[in-house]
Amino acid sequence: MGLLACIEAGGTKFVAGVGTGPDDLVAATFPTEDPEGTVAQVVGFLQAQSGGRLRAAGIASFGPVDLDPQSARFGHITATPKLAWRDFDLKGAVERALGVPAGFDTDVNAAALSEARWGAAQGLSDFIYLTIGTGIGGGAVVNGRLVHGLMHPEMGHMRVPHDRAADAFEGCCPYHGDCWEGLASGHAMELRWGAKGRTLPPDHPAWALEARYLALGLTTLVCTLSPKRIIMGGGVMQQDALFPRVRAELLALLNGYIQLDTLLQDIESYVVPPGLGNRAGVLGALALAEEAAKM
Repeated sequence: MGLLACIEAGGTKFVAGVGTGPDDLVAATFPTEDPEGTVAQVVGFLQAQSGGRLRAAGIASFGPVDLDPQSARFGHITATPKLAWRDFDLKGAVERALGVPAGFDTDVNAAALSEARWGAAQGLSDFIYLTIGTGIGGGAVVNGRLVHGLMHPEMGHMRVPHDRAADAFEGCCPYHGDCWEGLASGHAMELRWGAKGRTLPPDHPAWALEARYLALGLTTLVCTLSPKRIIMGGGVMQQDALFPRVRAELLALLNGYIQLDTLLQDIESYVVPPGLGNRAGVLGALALAEEAAKM
């Protein structure tokens, strides 16, 4: 049958794995450096671990990326702030180096796939997966299918209300300033408070502000996509007290408009962490490899 290769391509690290499924996956992590050097390290690991027995690969990439199969730039990373990676043909580079077809999607779309297959979204036709980390990204599944559309959802770049009297921070998004990512990402927290979020104590005012911003974005997503569950991963969400704060803020912002027990009586099961933990991204790439192997 052969083995599957999976690559979670992140802005700070790449996770590469080889296996037939989640239970036998052997993975390693590499820092995200220049495109050619990073891909060479990842490919070398995949070739060594597979012994040349690969049948397909899957790539879950940071974005934005071109997902249109009819486009000449399909599989390219496009307008990323990481300038060395801009216009890099990640899909093509991996396929040429490994000699196998590669499934390709955003990291958050792929994580949504893995959560539907093995994690917290099993049995759900409609849900959202969000990662709140250095940046903010989201993938949506509607009627059992990933949403792509014009390119792919860029939920992190939604505009959210910014009360400058309460928060004078201008935002850190190089494109939009105070979009959702610009105000609520891990990078925004670090710039605003002068320290990484993981070093701030639970009673620090950062967490009340962060919960408010996250809930503002969730409110828009609840009212537009009507997901049956929202899964929130990423480094920022590792703060234990954050989930209860976000849930409470979301209910307060909705203000009783949506009268469903799923929200009113079981909010703890509506806004949840990933069932796969920090493996959601790399297992999403594995799910993409499974799809590529069928083509």
